[in-house]
Amino acid sequence: MLDRRELMKRAGMAALATGFASTRALALDTVTLPFENGERPLVTYPQKRPMIGLTSRPPQLETPFSVFNDGLITPNNAFFVRYHLAGIPLNIDPDKFTLVVKGKVDRALTLSLKDIRKLKATEIVAVNQCSGNSRGFFNPRVAGGQLGNGAMGNARWHGVPLKTVLDMAGVQAGARQVRFDGMDGPVMDTTPDFAKALDIDHARDGEVMLAYGMNGDDLPVLNGFPLRLVVPGYYGTYWVKHVNEITVLDHEFDGFWMKSAYRIPDTPDNSVEPGTTPKATIPINRFTVRSFITSLSDGAKLKAGRTKLRGIAFDGGAGIKQVDVSTDGGKTWTQAKLGRDLGKYSFREWKLPVKLAAGSYELKVRATNNGGDTQPAEPKWNPAGYLRNVIEVYRVTAA
Repeated sequence: MLDRRELMKRAGMAALATGFASTRALALDTVTLPFENGERPLVTYPQKRPMIGLTSRPPQLETPFSVFNDGLITPNNAFFVRYHLAGIPLNIDPDKFTLVVKGKVDRALTLSLKDIRKLKATEIVAVNQCSGNSRGFFNPRVAGGQLGNGAMGNARWHGVPLKTVLDMAGVQAGARQVRFDGMDGPVMDTTPDFAKALDIDHARDGEVMLAYGMNGDDLPVLNGFPLRLVVPGYYGTYWVKHVNEITVLDHEFDGFWMKSAYRIPDTPDNSVEPGTTPKATIPINRFTVRSFITSLSDGAKLKAGRTKLRGIAFDGGAGIKQVDVSTDGGKTWTQAKLGRDLGKYSFREWKLPVKLAAGSYELKVRATNNGGDTQPAEPKWNPAGYLRNVIEVYRVTAA
């Protein structure tokens, strides 16, 4: 007999399949992101609250930015969704699911979800951020999904360290990389399947995780049910969803999504002059340091007097050391108070009470991490629209 949790889980799968088979998404209203051609529908999908819709086939859903003011942990039903391929698995039977581990290993493995759940589990709070987050703000504009700032989220991930599974298989000498494949796939033979790779030492660092839990529940289907890769501090392109195949390689993986896509300029700051092409590129990797005000939006009208500003900051794993806020367009800065520390890969809350007399203000927020990296005053540019982390500006009026 199935317990209630299992019945609910399978009911969610059925609802998702039905939703996709009919209208795919129900458009509720529209929002306008703060850049040219920024109008987007608000849509709902099974297991999701109203989200900002970018595409429907495959679904790409952005989190409304106001969600990030509700707390450090992004709820499962508001967590952004990114797919590359339209062949999304909608009929996953958790009792029949298997993870295959093969390649340069002593023992090829075929593990059921039940097998994986029996292994010693761990948890980590980590931000998952789409490589193209904030691409819509690039100037000159670049090709790709024109996202605002909501293609990110922070969750408490529960699962098994990838190292545990690799050690069970026995990684052979000479292994260089580990390739990950998921159950989603292309609908045309000419489209390259989505697969990513990590260097062997990174894959075995003990932090990379095979996660089956998210914020105390099973992974939502659109966020990778029943198993996904969690790569703390690295952009979401490496966080393969519905992962069912792991291959240890004795060479560098040269698949399309590593060799051609998700590349950044091989320059000291990973940028080039706007409108130019880099001479050489490398795979995208760790997050840049970022910070946002979440308690108000650009263009807000406030009551004159005291107000408490609050927001979030994060980076690729050094951890946030300091957040500074300016109310005069960057002429002077005041250090904010940092909130609780959920770990070096998590959002870090900050707060700062300020007094604003009647008038117009240009608020800015700037984070610095423990490695000494801070946000630039001017935006950096690259042809793919990645790595945006310029100091955010909020123009408000107090009256």
